[in-house]
Amino acid sequence: MPNDHAYIETLEARVDAHRRLLAKLVAALDPAARTPLIDWLSQRETMRDGQEDPGAVPVEENGPGIAMAEEFLMIRRLVADRLHEMGD
Repeated sequence: MPNDHAYIETLEARVDAHRRLLAKLVAALDPAARTPLIDWLSQRETMRDGQEDPGAVPVEENGPGIAMAEEFLMIRRLVADRLHEMGD
């Protein structure tokens, strides 16, 4: 790849766009459908690997799991921001 930095920036921008769209969609749901989904996101914000402090001991194979947990956290926070903007 000629310009890895530009490629990574493009991928990050696309992920951010998906994250924002997903948050808007979740926030737009009826509260009866939205609440269980927000709870589901909250339950996945911490990687479950049996450690007292997940990620305290860096292990290469934990990288994707930690990234997913961080992504769920970011999505849930964006949903909360959208709900605040909407006055919900």
